[in-house]
Amino acid sequence: MSDIPVIFIHGLWLHSSSWDPWVELFRENGYEPQNPGWPGDSPSVAESRADSGPIGGRGIEEITEHFAALIAELATAPVVIGHSFGGLVAQKLLGRKLAAAAIAIGPAQMKGVIRLPLAQLLGVLPIVSKPSNYRGTHIHSKNSFHSMFGNAIPVEESDALYDRYVIPAPGRPLFEAAVANFLPHSPTAVDVAADRGPLLIVGGDRDNAVPESSTRSSFGRYRKASTINEYKVFDDRGHSLIIDHGWREIADYTLSWLAKKNVGATAE
Repeated sequence: MSDIPVIFIHGLWLHSSSWDPWVELFRENGYEPQNPGWPGDSPSVAESRADSGPIGGRGIEEITEHFAALIAELATAPVVIGHSFGGLVAQKLLGRKLAAAAIAIGPAQMKGVIRLPLAQLLGVLPIVSKPSNYRGTHIHSKNSFHSMFGNAIPVEESDALYDRYVIPAPGRPLFEAAVANFLPHSPTAVDVAADRGPLLIVGGDRDNAVPESSTRSSFGRYRKASTINEYKVFDDRGHSLIIDHGWREIADYTLSWLAKKNVGATAE
């Protein structure tokens, strides 16, 4: 087999191990996947919770450059798959022509997206209202995690996912996203007109962290692009869609989409 590399990029508050089931599935399907953490992440959830200091102050551009450096070490341009702010980073990398294809799942909004639903604003207000969070970190409580991530699943499952995957996250990306449309050179900007590989954006219709209307608005930024850009909404799914009991439906769809776009592991 000729293995195509895949890089999974997590978002705020989830450890890179949240992608472990996806990594196993993609490897079984002939890819060469990896799920590196963000700069400052510790190897485990427990270690990240015990010492969140190295995570604080990390911004979107630094995170993007971290993954760009990893890609530079590969012999072949990878598929990049990101969730939440990881989905924004995946689009930035694709726009820079560093990836063969990208899949952005519940991606944080890029510069130019105007519509910010009330649920999204209420979710981030407690963080961006405290200037100290710009250089520091924030971690959800089980209640706030269920409200923002796990609202479409039973609270017992949400709590179990919290225990397994949730870590502190830098506040800086949220501040950068909040003022993106007021800055000429925001780190949330994506080159939507680049001549590059295919893009799939995925939304969940019950997502409170990145509501479907926001995801759809991000997709709308590509309306004049000549490249392949597609959008898929999963009904009755929240922001936990990549880690909860229904993750396999999302993963299988992405594998099928990559195959249809001829971005798949091929026999030599």
